[in-house]
Amino acid sequence: MKSKHLVRLLAPATAALAAMAMVAPVAQADTPAPGYGQFAGCPSPSENPAVEVCLRSVITGGHFQMGSKDVPITNPIPLSGGTNAELENFSANSKGGLAPVKQKVPGGVVGLTGLTWLLELLGSEALTLYAVTEAVGQPQLSFTDISLPIRVHLINSTLGNKCYVGSPSNPISLHLTTGTTSPPKPNSPITGKLPTISFDEETGILHTDNGEYVDNSFAAPGASGCVLTLFGFIPISINGLVNSQSGLPAAAGTNETKQEIDAEFAPSELVYP
Repeated sequence: MKSKHLVRLLAPATAALAAMAMVAPVAQADTPAPGYGQFAGCPSPSENPAVEVCLRSVITGGHFQMGSKDVPITNPIPLSGGTNAELENFSANSKGGLAPVKQKVPGGVVGLTGLTWLLELLGSEALTLYAVTEAVGQPQLSFTDISLPIRVHLINSTLGNKCYVGSPSNPISLHLTTGTTSPPKPNSPITGKLPTISFDEETGILHTDNGEYVDNSFAAPGASGCVLTLFGFIPISINGLVNSQSGLPAAAGTNETKQEIDAEFAPSELVYP
């Protein structure tokens, strides 16, 4: 694949970045050539002969707001895998896919539930709350947009391990764009940003940096599976508390996400010569 081929791929590249969040890795992983270790999540020809382009992206910042809760993206989220020449049919090996990176939720469990007495009972350290975004379906892509169904896993030892907002049957359906949104009221349109492009002729790696994907048109369902376990053995369902305290369910036009992304693309034949 020549450099002009990689440039031709740039138009749909922004959409392909989000697609990487959707795919579970396969079982094996070969070793990339020296200098291409960042593409270790890309399947080699022996793992998937249909892969022609290796990709790695990092969500470097932004935020995800649903209902009354706004979670900043402060911990970079790496994504890696491979596609065909048109950046379709994403796949990943055991080293690829979307890393399950935790983002700290402001206010913790107390902010999520409104139960201030938990501070005296458990202490602030035990009430730290994290959110992890998980894909629950396949994306639909165009050159600059992507439809992406997700759920948000709320993680804290006192909430059990099944506290989610969204589900496979009732997901948060994102439609991320680098263009301008058309949200329902009360939200107003917001605009993303195409990435800056550079090409390393020595390595054959195409870089796209500082792109921004936005969506403020999606709805967020109510929480499910949230159980407050007191003293290690007394379970209390708190879905209603989470929903009332967090403004969930939240109608379309009342939520927003912005995601800043850097990415790299390289021909598979260079990564696995």
